[in-house]
Amino acid sequence: MRLKNKVIIVTGSTTGIGRAIAQRCVAEGARVLVHGRNEKEGKAVVFALGANAALHLDDLADPQSARRIADAAMAAFGRIDCVVNNAAIVPRTTIHTATVDAFDHTMAVNVRTPLFLIQAAFAQLKANHGSVLNIGSINAHSGEPTFLHYAVSKGALQTLSRNLANAHGTDLVRFTHFNVGWVLTDNEYEKQISEGQPRDWPDKIPASYAPSGKLIAPETIAAAAVYWLSDESKPITGTVLELEQFSVYGRNPAKT
Repeated sequence: MRLKNKVIIVTGSTTGIGRAIAQRCVAEGARVLVHGRNEKEGKAVVFALGANAALHLDDLADPQSARRIADAAMAAFGRIDCVVNNAAIVPRTTIHTATVDAFDHTMAVNVRTPLFLIQAAFAQLKANHGSVLNIGSINAHSGEPTFLHYAVSKGALQTLSRNLANAHGTDLVRFTHFNVGWVLTDNEYEKQISEGQPRDWPDKIPASYAPSGKLIAPETIAAAAVYWLSDESKPITGTVLELEQFSVYGRNPAKT
């Protein structure tokens, strides 16, 4: 029970990586505030997790959502020990298709709300010597051609993680940032189908993307999250981890 009695907020935890993190945290003894927008999915996750989970539905584009999420955790469990900022949107945009409204929406969900959720929970995080885990992306380093808004938002999130770690080390609130690679979530599977891929596309990943032959599983990210949320990783803060099948730095993939 590596997270026994800890109360952990996990945004975007009705599907994908967030759901896997919520499941693993409860299995490790934590109580989890599950957050999402889809009531049916959220209720199914909480039902499966049992008494150690509570559901809060909210739209992260709303500037007041961060305070409501923190308040929901306090109402359900009476404390906050950890925050996992996992929720994100992944629009396909380029310099030619970028719009002000779409850019602002991406930044609101992917950067603004993580910042203000940390702010809303900070008194509890400080009192409990808590841990924040921000789920970023290797796209923070430049991004793919059609991920312009997303890449910018993840670069900003990485800077947020490092800034807060530097600013609040003496508060004994720890900050960790994951830059994850290509993960096979349900949403990613369906997105690829919608873009014309065959239904068995995960079985045909080129070695240039996944030398193991398979994409990263959400459960792999969740397993890594446990260490950084737990007291085992104290007093380390400010760590940025690349959770990818290739080393990001210095990689020169073969051209096809």
